[in-house]
Amino acid sequence: MPPPHPVETVPGDPARGLLLICEHAANHVPEDLAQLGMPEHEFARHIAYDIGAAEVTRLLAAHLNAPAILTRFSRLIIDPNRGRDDPTLVMRLSDGAIVPGNARIDAAGKQERIRRFYAPFDAAVDAHVEAAMATGVAPAIVTIHSFTPFWRSVPRPWHVGILWDRDDRMSVPLIAGLRADPADLTVGDNAPYGGGLPGDTIDRHALARGLPNALVEIRQDLIAAEAGQSEWAARFARLLAPLLPPA
Repeated sequence: MPPPHPVETVPGDPARGLLLICEHAANHVPEDLAQLGMPEHEFARHIAYDIGAAEVTRLLAAHLNAPAILTRFSRLIIDPNRGRDDPTLVMRLSDGAIVPGNARIDAAGKQERIRRFYAPFDAAVDAHVEAAMATGVAPAIVTIHSFTPFWRSVPRPWHVGILWDRDDRMSVPLIAGLRADPADLTVGDNAPYGGGLPGDTIDRHALARGLPNALVEIRQDLIAAEAGQSEWAARFARLLAPLLPPA
């Protein structure tokens, strides 16, 4: 049996005005890469994938009848949310964990990872954007991520962050809506990270085309279980719906 395609696509209306993306959806490593030489327990950590993000993405796509693209491979193989020349494209060390399968990877090895995993992801995004444009509706691109509650033992106070760079058409109303939420959320504006990352998904697929965009970061402990995933998907469905063309 051939290996599964490295990208999962969730069908939706291409004229909905929205494309959802989850770049770090899975912690899977194909058998031939032998878990990159890492013990199994490391793949339950954030270094391998964004905990809860895939489930939120699928639920949000269903709420809005919007197409979604999710990876089926661990970010430890290659990170599709990095530019091709980014030094963190293939991580040799991630949050204290050595990645033996990446330690001696050379240029040819990186190109093979790009061919096998990264390029199919890029092609899927391009195809969905082109399908939306063909309907006459330019899609906003929203990517779904999660972040750890602590970084190097320092607590992160935010429940959610909205990251953006140069184009704030989606980020401003999303941040305002989250801050007005009755749950009294602590909302990061370009936090816990800055939104400007040259070559990332938003940069090469949204900003390069002049498309509205936002990168969503939800704290992992809030979406690790089904109840939280449902709650946050419904919350973002309420916030995004008024920003889209009528269904």
